Amino acid sequence: MDVFLATRLPAFARAEFQRLIDRRRVTVDGAFRKSSSKLKAGERVAVELEVPAAVAGLPAEEIPLDILYADDDIIVLDKPSGLVVHPGAGVRTGTLVNALLSRFPGIRDLSGDDRPGIVHRLDKETSGVMVVARSARAETELKRQFKDRIVKKVYLALARGAMPAPSGRFTWSIGRHPKHGERMSVRTDKPRSALTEYSVRRVYRDYSLLEVRPLTGRTHQIRVHLAAAGHPLAGDRRYGAGRNAKDKFSRLFLHAHRLSFLHPATGEPVEFVSPLPPGLQSILDALA
Repeated sequence: MDVFLATRLPAFARAEFQRLIDRRRVTVDGAFRKSSSKLKAGERVAVELEVPAAVAGLPAEEIPLDILYADDDIIVLDKPSGLVVHPGAGVRTGTLVNALLSRFPGIRDLSGDDRPGIVHRLDKETSGVMVVARSARAETELKRQFKDRIVKKVYLALARGAMPAPSGRFTWSIGRHPKHGERMSVRTDKPRSALTEYSVRRVYRDYSLLEVRPLTGRTHQIRVHLAAAGHPLAGDRRYGAGRNAKDKFSRLFLHAHRLSFLHPATGEPVEFVSPLPPGLQSILDALA
């Protein structure tokens, strides 16, 4: 029965139908059946989709997306800089979630209010690889993997100046800035532990190209740690130091390059890579 439904409604994942069948939200001629039951010609199948009110009100928008991989459980994409991940603070349109609802409308059935399927996020200015849950089991499992630090993330970042060592780590706790609530800071009244590792990939005249591995998931963690170390990211208009440093770059030089985790359905390790977008690569070419 779940195969039949997934075939007739390809926008929804097969795993979503399995969950609805288990929750007695699918009937055949008015009766409940198991997911494995075989259907006969002429039988009428009815599905009751559960859509959270907040998600139901979100419009689907045809915003171009670069999908790297998709199956019944996950969607992996290459997010461009400038795209907000989910609605919030009065923003209801023009986000990644709105785009996903157009391409994969089945995610409306997931939890998360205005964030169906979103298990992690990238800042608006940050580009790169992201994973989105497409089924309830994937949503639960991926959130667990992020919480237990099973997910591995590697970013490419261009920092000002020369780093003190070829590799290292930052351990400053991070929290809201005591005076500027829209910013994060290592000087905070409510610190939360944060750990970031880096290694230098290439040194330029005034900058260092880094591979950065955040081992925790604090807001703006990489940006705050590098700024606190005296090496703010190129193009960082919020945490960068100095007017000239802000004006030289059209965007933040921070890119989610590699993402690895255990597939929520099979348990097998998977890895996805996003190369530097042309705009960032051109910056490196100019510095070389």
